[in-house]
Amino acid sequence: MTGFHKDPELANRAELSAFLQGVEKRAFKQAVYALRNDDAALDAVQDAMLKLSVSYGERPASEYPMLFQRILQNVIYDALRRQKVRNTWTTLLSSFVGDDEQDSDNDPLDTLAGAPDEARADTPHGQYERTRMLAAIEREIERLPPRQREAFIMRYWEEMDISETAAAMGCSEGSVKTHCSRATQTLAAALKAKGIEL
Repeated sequence: MTGFHKDPELANRAELSAFLQGVEKRAFKQAVYALRNDDAALDAVQDAMLKLSVSYGERPASEYPMLFQRILQNVIYDALRRQKVRNTWTTLLSSFVGDDEQDSDNDPLDTLAGAPDEARADTPHGQYERTRMLAAIEREIERLPPRQREAFIMRYWEEMDISETAAAMGCSEGSVKTHCSRATQTLAAALKAKGIEL
């Protein structure tokens, strides 16, 4: 028998590749509009494409548009959430530079009521400074004592409230506030020592 049989997996891969090529520019524009940053938008589109390929590459091509749109929206939402949390970190830390009250049990989030808007961060210089600051913050978070790091990440990355964090850590709400306050003081002092003005 010398008949030619088309490999369905190969055909599927070709359809997926054609779909991704066709949707890439439109998805990038959508991501730029939402994230207001070309690099972040490119990362979001690539992440969404990878997730579609890995998780849904075997699905019929007719399902790709709906699946990809849902995945891209989730990726963009996650990126916006991370931006929001990271902007909170930088604003939060800026309010503690020069504050000598190391043992305060106040919740640092209480200081954010009058947080400045993000207009300054939209300039190229503002974006560069924020990127540099975030890299430094993330390095310093790794150096925090375990309990402080745990409390800080739960509160300001996972966005858990004080009671949820206390329950997860098995400690009092006052301890959570103290851990967060000390972590923030340490991070602010470390950034100041590196010459990063907040």
